[in-house]
Amino acid sequence: MPRKSALQERCADSEKLTLNLGYVDLGGIDLLVREGFFANRSDFIRTAIRRQLDIHDDRLRKSADHLSLDLGLRRFGRADLEAARDSGRRLDIRVLGLVTIDEDVSVELARSAIGSITVLGALQASRELKAALSDRIR
Repeated sequence: MPRKSALQERCADSEKLTLNLGYVDLGGIDLLVREGFFANRSDFIRTAIRRQLDIHDDRLRKSADHLSLDLGLRRFGRADLEAARDSGRRLDIRVLGLVTIDEDVSVELARSAIGSITVLGALQASRELKAALSDRIR
């Protein structure tokens, strides 16, 4: 079985967030967990966030469309970027979700093929690529 790369090891299907809550709100969450409504605090928070996103789904989609954002997961490998570079065009990557740039993409290739990156969500790429593209990440 092939080994995962360092980037793949770091890439989870979620992003870790830190938030501050008041003690009463935290106690309410803990009580709901204790009573069995949720498996744990994270389960409660994920459920609450999903519920809010569902409520505002129509507005999210309209805004994403207005801003010309692709929804979901977008992965760019060496072949994708070589094709863009060889065609003489630069990619303007605009995503609401997750953008992953493979580890086999060199800094030179990325700079020659990517004009801009706008991500509402997360960008997963090597530190070197992120640094080299920092002037193009919005």
